[in-house]
Amino acid sequence: MPKAYVIGLGRSGVAAAKLLKQEGWQVILGDRADSESLRQTQRDLAMEGITVKLGHTFTLNPTDLPNLIVVSPGVPWDIPVLVEAREKSIDTIGEIELAWRYLKSSPWLGITGTNGKTTTTSLIAAIFKTAGLNAPACGNIGYAACELALKDSQTTIQNSYDWIVAEISSYQIESSFELAPKIGIWTTFTPDHLSRHKTLENYYNIKASLLKRCDYQVFNGDDPYLRSVGLTQWQNVYWTSVRGKSKLLCEPAKGVYLEDSWVKAFGELIMPVHLFKMAGSHNRQNLLMAVAAARLAGIEKGAIAQAIATFPGVPHRLEYICNIAGIDFINDSKATNYDAAEVGLSSVKSPAILIAGGEAKEGDDTGWINAIRDRAAAVLLIGDAAPAFARQLQASGYESYELVETMDNAVKRGLELAKQKGAKVVLLSPACASFDQYQSFEHRGDHFRQLCLQL
Repeated sequence: MPKAYVIGLGRSGVAAAKLLKQEGWQVILGDRADSESLRQTQRDLAMEGITVKLGHTFTLNPTDLPNLIVVSPGVPWDIPVLVEAREKSIDTIGEIELAWRYLKSSPWLGITGTNGKTTTTSLIAAIFKTAGLNAPACGNIGYAACELALKDSQTTIQNSYDWIVAEISSYQIESSFELAPKIGIWTTFTPDHLSRHKTLENYYNIKASLLKRCDYQVFNGDDPYLRSVGLTQWQNVYWTSVRGKSKLLCEPAKGVYLEDSWVKAFGELIMPVHLFKMAGSHNRQNLLMAVAAARLAGIEKGAIAQAIATFPGVPHRLEYICNIAGIDFINDSKATNYDAAEVGLSSVKSPAILIAGGEAKEGDDTGWINAIRDRAAAVLLIGDAAPAFARQLQASGYESYELVETMDNAVKRGLELAKQKGAKVVLLSPACASFDQYQSFEHRGDHFRQLCLQL
């Protein structure tokens, strides 16, 4: 019986372990963490014949090497044991690559990029569902990809998915070598995850490797970096632009753009843009990429317009929570880097009270600081990054900030300051990862929502 070792006891790791067990592998699942909730998972998986090792750091035993190593997205690809495994020619892959091996008979649609992935993925999934297609979202949202392989293997219908719509991060691409979606979308490209990928060039090459394996590529034509490399490095790409036909990097027959307040795709009017309710030009860009994908997949424009008109938005991405005394509370917890937070602040009514901070990331904060100076009546700083952010704001000449430490303090103080300063919005848009105080950006956003509703 072949032996597999799965690293990481998150949702994707558990799904990979269950899939391999179902396919006849001997499976060991390991995680460095240990907690009561993980021990419950350990007991549950033991009943399925899967060994779980908690508080465990994986090492290679020369006398008992696994045939396959599957890595969860949060595990760095360059840790010594994985480098050693690849040098020994042990099959070492990510969870989404494992899913591809079992699901490649269905066409995939892959969405990657620094920002905009989740909204674009959610829009596409909504359009495909409205069109009557069985096209689940997976990867960074929805199902773990291997969960779809499990579901698929439990039905007698071959090719039971019309499409698989996958949000794919650089971490997942890095550990995937054959994953080749039929349609690939590149939403944006700005510096992010550099603590893991080291250089911008490496980060770019990881993203590009996925797009090069796709049959059709859709690019955001308003993204400065993608525009700068587009004409020299990419041919036959479908480009989008919210700035109209003249800004396309392709002939209009291969472009999706706004014209006279209509969405036009490949030369055909699709829908008036006012049907789409999400704020911000960046979300209109996400809309254009979703429309491009839907038309390439053969979906009729009626289904596209119907899906867009009823699309409610995406949790944690400029999500409207409530209005208190004429002040909107908006959850943009997914803004985990400077660029996303700059877009978030630029998309809401100003002046706004901004809540920012968490676990800081590398990146250029210039645009974000400028947006704060232009649009924020005050900034409330939380988490580990608060002292550093205070210094950055002070150095820029912006002094209307307070270190409030926790989300509880920030929400209460946000309401007070909004009333004092005549602000119309209290916005959580952290420009940081969440792991200093929360399990995930969703956990952070859920806590913000809960505190707002308690007000």
